[in-house]
Amino acid sequence: MKSKKGILLINLGTPDSPSVADVRKYLREFLMDERVIDIPFVSRWWLVNLIIAPFRSPKSAKEYQKLWDDRGSSLKYFGEDITASLQKKMGEDYVVELGMRYQNPSIELALNHLMTANVSEIIIIPLFPQYASATTGSVIQKVNEVINKWQTIPEIKFINKFFDHPRFIEAFAENAKNMLRKNKYDYVVFSYHGLPERQILKASNSDFCQLSDSCCSTYHSKNRLCYRAQCFETSRLLATSLGLEEGKYTTAFQSRLGKDPWILPYTDSVLKKLPQKGIKKVLTFSPAFISDCLETTIEVGETFKDLFIEAGGEVWDLVPSLNDSDLWVSCLQSIVEPNRK
Repeated sequence: MKSKKGILLINLGTPDSPSVADVRKYLREFLMDERVIDIPFVSRWWLVNLIIAPFRSPKSAKEYQKLWDDRGSSLKYFGEDITASLQKKMGEDYVVELGMRYQNPSIELALNHLMTANVSEIIIIPLFPQYASATTGSVIQKVNEVINKWQTIPEIKFINKFFDHPRFIEAFAENAKNMLRKNKYDYVVFSYHGLPERQILKASNSDFCQLSDSCCSTYHSKNRLCYRAQCFETSRLLATSLGLEEGKYTTAFQSRLGKDPWILPYTDSVLKKLPQKGIKKVLTFSPAFISDCLETTIEVGETFKDLFIEAGGEVWDLVPSLNDSDLWVSCLQSIVEPNRK
Protein backbone atom coordinates (compact mmCIF):
# COMPACT_ATOMS: atom_id res chain seq x y z
CA MET A 1 0.00 0.00 0.00
CA LYS A 2 1.39 3.39 -1.03
CA SER A 3 2.16 5.77 1.85
CA LYS A 4 0.44 9.11 1.88
CA LYS A 5 2.20 12.44 2.28
CA GLY A 6 1.02 15.10 4.69
CA ILE A 7 0.64 18.82 4.06
CA LEU A 8 0.26 21.17 7.00
CA LEU A 9 -0.86 24.73 6.29
CA ILE A 10 -0.18 27.06 9.23
CA ASN A 11 -1.41 30.60 9.72
CA LEU A 12 -0.98 32.99 12.63
CA GLY A 13 -4.25 32.38 14.44
CA THR A 14 -7.34 34.19 15.65
CA PRO A 15 -9.38 34.49 18.85
CA ASP A 16 -12.09 31.86 19.31
CA SER A 17 -14.64 34.68 19.46
CA PRO A 18 -14.62 38.49 19.46
CA SER A 19 -15.32 38.59 23.20
CA VAL A 20 -12.88 40.50 25.40
CA ALA A 21 -11.98 37.32 27.30
CA ASP A 22 -11.13 35.35 24.14
CA VAL A 23 -9.22 38.26 22.62
CA ARG A 24 -7.24 38.66 25.82
CA LYS A 25 -6.42 34.94 25.81
CA TYR A 26 -5.26 35.15 22.20
CA LEU A 27 -3.12 38.24 22.82
CA ARG A 28 -1.42 36.63 25.80
CA GLU A 29 -0.45 33.52 23.86
CA PHE A 30 0.62 35.53 20.80
CA LEU A 31 2.65 38.21 22.57
CA MET A 32 4.29 35.84 25.06
CA ASP A 33 6.05 34.17 22.13
CA GLU A 34 9.74 34.92 22.59
CA ARG A 35 10.11 35.46 18.84
CA VAL A 36 7.32 38.05 18.74
CA ILE A 37 8.42 40.17 21.69
CA ASP A 38 12.09 39.28 21.91
CA ILE A 39 12.92 40.57 25.38
CA PRO A 40 13.75 38.60 28.57
CA PHE A 41 10.93 36.38 29.85
CA VAL A 42 10.22 38.27 33.10
CA SER A 43 10.04 41.63 31.32
CA ARG A 44 7.88 40.14 28.60
CA TRP A 45 5.53 38.53 31.14
CA TRP A 46 4.98 41.81 32.99
CA LEU A 47 4.55 43.79 29.78
CA VAL A 48 2.07 41.38 28.19
CA ASN A 49 0.03 40.22 31.18
CA LEU A 50 -0.13 43.45 33.17
CA ILE A 51 -0.11 46.12 30.48
CA ILE A 52 -0.76 45.09 26.87
CA ALA A 53 -3.35 42.31 27.21
CA PRO A 54 -5.55 43.96 29.88
CA PHE A 55 -5.62 47.38 28.23
CA ARG A 56 -5.55 46.39 24.56
CA SER A 57 -8.02 43.51 24.59
CA PRO A 58 -11.23 45.62 24.97
CA LYS A 59 -10.21 47.82 22.03
CA SER A 60 -9.11 44.86 19.92
CA ALA A 61 -12.35 43.03 20.73
CA LYS A 62 -14.33 45.91 19.22
CA GLU A 63 -12.23 45.68 16.06
CA TYR A 64 -12.76 41.90 15.85
CA GLN A 65 -16.51 42.43 16.25
CA LYS A 66 -16.44 44.54 13.06
CA LEU A 67 -14.62 41.74 11.26
CA TRP A 68 -16.68 38.78 12.54
CA ASP A 69 -19.44 37.43 10.32
CA ASP A 70 -21.74 34.40 10.20
CA ARG A 71 -18.79 32.06 9.62
CA GLY A 72 -16.65 33.65 12.31
CA SER A 73 -13.11 34.89 11.67
CA SER A 74 -12.23 35.27 7.98
CA LEU A 75 -8.63 34.22 8.62
CA LYS A 76 -9.84 30.92 10.01
CA TYR A 77 -12.60 30.07 7.54
CA PHE A 78 -10.53 31.03 4.49
CA GLY A 79 -7.89 28.69 5.93
CA GLU A 80 -10.47 25.93 6.18
CA ASP A 81 -11.63 26.62 2.62
CA ILE A 82 -8.17 26.46 1.05
CA THR A 83 -7.38 23.33 3.06
CA ALA A 84 -10.44 21.61 1.59
CA SER A 85 -9.70 22.90 -1.92
CA LEU A 86 -6.06 21.83 -1.78
CA GLN A 87 -7.08 18.39 -0.50
CA LYS A 88 -9.36 18.02 -3.51
CA LYS A 89 -6.61 19.10 -5.91
CA MET A 90 -3.92 16.88 -4.40
CA GLY A 91 -6.09 13.77 -4.27
CA GLU A 92 -5.94 10.62 -2.17
CA ASP A 93 -2.12 10.47 -2.06
CA TYR A 94 -2.08 13.43 0.36
CA VAL A 95 -3.60 14.38 3.70
CA VAL A 96 -4.01 18.16 4.12
CA GLU A 97 -4.44 19.74 7.56
CA LEU A 98 -4.75 23.29 8.88
CA GLY A 99 -3.12 24.54 12.06
CA MET A 100 -2.75 27.91 13.80
CA ARG A 101 0.37 29.10 15.57
CA TYR A 102 -1.85 30.55 18.30
CA GLN A 103 -5.22 29.23 19.47
CA ASN A 104 -7.30 26.80 17.41
CA PRO A 105 -6.91 24.48 15.60
CA SER A 106 -3.50 24.07 17.18
CA ILE A 107 -0.35 22.96 15.41
CA GLU A 108 -0.09 20.01 17.79
CA LEU A 109 -3.62 18.82 16.98
CA ALA A 110 -3.00 19.10 13.22
CA LEU A 111 0.32 17.24 13.47
CA ASN A 112 -1.28 14.50 15.54
CA HIS A 113 -3.91 14.04 12.83
CA LEU A 114 -1.12 13.58 10.30
CA MET A 115 0.70 11.16 12.58
CA THR A 116 -2.51 9.14 12.99
CA ALA A 117 -2.79 9.04 9.19
CA ASN A 118 0.68 7.42 9.16
CA VAL A 119 2.07 9.78 6.52
CA SER A 120 5.59 9.15 5.25
CA GLU A 121 6.46 12.82 4.84
CA ILE A 122 5.08 16.13 6.09
CA ILE A 123 5.39 19.34 4.10
CA ILE A 124 5.00 22.35 6.39
CA ILE A 125 3.82 25.56 4.71
CA PRO A 126 3.69 28.58 7.04
CA LEU A 127 1.26 30.90 5.27
CA PHE A 128 3.54 33.94 5.45
CA PRO A 129 4.95 34.91 2.03
CA GLN A 130 8.03 36.65 3.45
CA TYR A 131 10.23 34.99 6.08
CA ALA A 132 10.45 36.61 9.52
CA SER A 133 11.59 35.15 12.82
CA ALA A 134 8.36 36.30 14.47
CA THR A 135 6.16 34.42 12.00
CA THR A 136 7.73 31.61 9.96
CA GLY A 137 10.58 31.19 12.45
CA SER A 138 8.11 30.83 15.30
CA VAL A 139 6.09 28.24 13.36
CA ILE A 140 9.19 26.17 12.62
CA GLN A 141 10.23 26.30 16.27
CA LYS A 142 6.76 25.19 17.44
CA VAL A 143 6.56 22.33 14.91
CA ASN A 144 9.95 21.07 16.07
CA GLU A 145 8.88 21.25 19.72
CA VAL A 146 5.90 19.01 18.93
CA ILE A 147 7.57 16.43 16.69
CA ASN A 148 10.60 16.12 18.99
CA LYS A 149 8.29 14.30 21.40
CA TRP A 150 7.45 11.63 18.80
CA GLN A 151 9.21 8.27 18.82
CA THR A 152 9.01 7.98 15.04
CA ILE A 153 9.53 11.16 13.02
CA PRO A 154 8.71 11.15 9.30
CA GLU A 155 10.63 13.24 6.82
CA ILE A 156 9.83 16.91 7.40
CA LYS A 157 10.12 19.65 4.78
CA PHE A 158 9.63 23.34 5.58
CA ILE A 159 8.67 25.98 3.00
CA ASN A 160 10.08 29.08 4.65
CA LYS A 161 9.06 31.69 2.05
CA PHE A 162 7.18 32.00 -1.23
CA PHE A 163 6.96 35.75 -1.84
CA ASP A 164 8.69 35.40 -5.23
CA HIS A 165 6.77 32.34 -6.41
CA PRO A 166 5.35 33.20 -9.86
CA ARG A 167 1.87 31.94 -9.01
CA PHE A 168 1.78 33.91 -5.76
CA ILE A 169 2.58 37.08 -7.69
CA GLU A 170 0.07 36.13 -10.38
CA ALA A 171 -2.70 35.52 -7.86
CA PHE A 172 -2.24 38.85 -6.06
CA ALA A 173 -1.80 40.76 -9.31
CA GLU A 174 -4.97 39.24 -10.75
CA ASN A 175 -7.00 40.61 -7.83
CA ALA A 176 -5.59 44.06 -8.55
CA LYS A 177 -6.16 43.84 -12.30
CA ASN A 178 -9.88 43.43 -11.73
CA MET A 179 -9.88 46.77 -9.87
CA LEU A 180 -7.54 48.52 -12.30
CA ARG A 181 -9.88 47.67 -15.16
CA LYS A 182 -12.71 49.53 -13.43
CA ASN A 183 -10.89 52.51 -11.89
CA LYS A 184 -8.02 54.90 -12.58
CA TYR A 185 -5.58 55.37 -9.69
CA ASP A 186 -2.80 57.90 -9.21
CA TYR A 187 -0.61 55.67 -7.10
CA VAL A 188 -0.18 52.24 -5.49
CA VAL A 189 0.85 51.62 -1.85
CA PHE A 190 2.20 48.20 -0.84
CA SER A 191 1.72 47.99 2.94
CA TYR A 192 3.38 45.16 4.89
CA HIS A 193 3.28 44.21 8.54
CA GLY A 194 6.13 45.93 10.35
CA LEU A 195 8.83 44.54 12.63
CA PRO A 196 11.05 46.17 15.26
CA GLU A 197 14.33 47.30 13.72
CA ARG A 198 16.24 45.20 16.27
CA GLN A 199 14.74 42.00 14.84
CA ILE A 200 15.94 42.88 11.35
CA LEU A 201 19.41 43.73 12.62
CA LYS A 202 19.65 40.53 14.68
CA ALA A 203 18.92 38.50 11.56
CA SER A 204 21.39 40.39 9.39
CA ASN A 205 24.02 38.43 7.49
CA SER A 206 27.44 39.57 8.76
CA ASP A 207 26.00 42.94 9.83
CA PHE A 208 25.17 43.72 6.20
CA CYS A 209 21.78 45.29 6.94
CA GLN A 210 21.62 49.09 6.86
CA LEU A 211 17.82 49.44 7.19
CA SER A 212 17.81 51.76 4.19
CA ASP A 213 16.10 51.81 0.80
CA SER A 214 19.50 51.55 -0.88
CA CYS A 215 20.19 48.39 1.13
CA CYS A 216 16.89 46.87 -0.05
CA SER A 217 16.98 48.30 -3.58
CA THR A 218 18.00 44.91 -4.94
CA TYR A 219 17.46 41.39 -3.65
CA HIS A 220 20.60 39.25 -3.50
CA SER A 221 22.53 36.63 -1.52
CA LYS A 222 23.44 38.94 1.38
CA ASN A 223 19.92 40.17 2.11
CA ARG A 224 17.93 37.13 0.94
CA LEU A 225 16.84 36.32 4.52
CA CYS A 226 15.96 39.92 5.39
CA TYR A 227 12.23 40.45 5.83
CA ARG A 228 12.41 44.09 4.72
CA ALA A 229 14.36 43.20 1.56
CA GLN A 230 11.84 40.45 0.74
CA CYS A 231 8.98 42.94 1.11
CA PHE A 232 10.63 45.42 -1.27
CA GLU A 233 11.25 42.60 -3.74
CA THR A 234 7.59 41.53 -3.50
CA SER A 235 6.56 45.08 -4.38
CA ARG A 236 8.91 45.15 -7.36
CA LEU A 237 7.62 41.83 -8.65
CA LEU A 238 4.00 42.92 -8.30
CA ALA A 239 4.74 46.29 -9.90
CA THR A 240 6.36 44.54 -12.87
CA SER A 241 3.43 42.16 -13.22
CA LEU A 242 1.01 45.12 -13.19
CA GLY A 243 3.11 47.28 -15.49
CA LEU A 244 3.59 50.03 -12.87
CA GLU A 245 6.22 52.64 -13.59
CA GLU A 246 8.94 53.65 -11.11
CA GLY A 247 7.63 56.50 -8.99
CA LYS A 248 4.06 55.26 -9.23
CA TYR A 249 4.22 53.01 -6.18
CA THR A 250 5.86 52.72 -2.78
CA THR A 251 6.51 50.18 -0.03
CA ALA A 252 5.61 50.90 3.60
CA PHE A 253 5.03 49.12 6.92
CA GLN A 254 2.10 49.06 9.35
CA SER A 255 1.00 47.73 12.77
CA ARG A 256 3.58 49.14 15.18
CA LEU A 257 3.56 48.18 18.86
CA GLY A 258 5.46 49.96 21.62
CA LYS A 259 7.95 52.82 21.52
CA ASP A 260 10.96 51.08 20.00
CA PRO A 261 11.75 52.01 16.37
CA TRP A 262 10.16 49.78 13.75
CA ILE A 263 11.20 49.44 10.13
CA LEU A 264 10.51 52.46 7.93
CA PRO A 265 8.67 53.98 6.25
CA TYR A 266 5.46 53.82 8.28
CA THR A 267 2.32 53.47 6.16
CA ASP A 268 0.25 55.95 8.16
CA SER A 269 2.96 58.60 7.77
CA VAL A 270 3.36 57.95 4.05
CA LEU A 271 -0.33 58.13 3.18
CA LYS A 272 -0.83 61.48 4.95
CA LYS A 273 1.73 63.12 2.64
CA LEU A 274 0.33 61.77 -0.63
CA PRO A 275 -2.52 64.32 -1.13
CA GLN A 276 0.04 67.14 -0.73
CA LYS A 277 1.74 65.73 -3.87
CA GLY A 278 -1.50 65.71 -5.84
CA ILE A 279 -2.02 61.97 -5.28
CA LYS A 280 -5.74 61.68 -4.53
CA LYS A 281 -6.67 58.18 -5.73
CA VAL A 282 -4.73 55.26 -4.26
CA LEU A 283 -4.88 51.50 -4.66
CA THR A 284 -3.31 49.65 -1.74
CA PHE A 285 -2.12 46.07 -1.20
CA SER A 286 -1.26 44.04 1.91
CA PRO A 287 1.00 41.38 0.35
CA ALA A 288 2.21 39.99 3.68
CA PHE A 289 -1.26 38.56 4.36
CA ILE A 290 -2.77 35.72 2.34
CA SER A 291 -6.16 36.05 4.08
CA ASP A 292 -8.16 39.16 4.81
CA CYS A 293 -8.04 39.78 8.54
CA LEU A 294 -7.89 42.54 11.15
CA GLU A 295 -4.70 44.03 9.66
CA THR A 296 -6.11 44.20 6.12
CA THR A 297 -9.87 44.75 6.34
CA ILE A 298 -9.85 47.02 9.42
CA GLU A 299 -6.41 48.62 9.64
CA VAL A 300 -5.65 49.15 5.94
CA GLY A 301 -9.16 49.12 4.54
CA GLU A 302 -10.85 51.33 7.15
CA THR A 303 -8.41 53.13 9.48
CA PHE A 304 -5.92 54.07 6.77
CA LYS A 305 -8.74 55.08 4.45
CA ASP A 306 -10.07 57.50 7.08
CA LEU A 307 -6.58 58.97 7.57
CA PHE A 308 -6.12 59.39 3.82
CA ILE A 309 -9.48 61.12 3.34
CA GLU A 310 -8.79 63.41 6.33
CA ALA A 311 -5.47 64.35 4.70
CA GLY A 312 -7.24 65.42 1.50
CA GLY A 313 -7.36 62.17 -0.45
CA GLU A 314 -10.40 61.04 -2.40
CA VAL A 315 -10.15 57.29 -3.09
CA TRP A 316 -8.40 54.62 -1.02
CA ASP A 317 -9.21 51.12 -2.29
CA LEU A 318 -7.85 47.87 -0.83
CA VAL A 319 -6.98 44.93 -3.06
CA PRO A 320 -8.50 41.77 -1.52
CA SER A 321 -6.09 39.19 -0.16
CA LEU A 322 -5.80 35.77 -1.80
CA ASN A 323 -8.40 34.25 0.54
CA ASP A 324 -9.83 31.16 -1.23
CA SER A 325 -9.06 32.02 -4.86
CA ASP A 326 -8.37 29.23 -7.33
CA LEU A 327 -5.04 30.81 -8.31
CA TRP A 328 -3.93 30.77 -4.68
CA VAL A 329 -4.84 27.09 -4.29
CA SER A 330 -2.95 26.37 -7.53
CA CYS A 331 0.03 28.24 -6.08
CA LEU A 332 0.00 26.00 -3.01
CA GLN A 333 -0.27 22.94 -5.24
CA SER A 334 2.78 24.02 -7.26
CA ILE A 335 4.73 24.71 -4.04
CA VAL A 336 4.07 21.15 -2.91
CA GLU A 337 4.69 19.57 -6.32
CA PRO A 338 6.80 21.98 -8.45
CA ASN A 339 6.85 19.64 -11.43
CA ARG A 340 3.20 18.71 -11.39
CA LYS A 341 1.24 20.03 -14.36
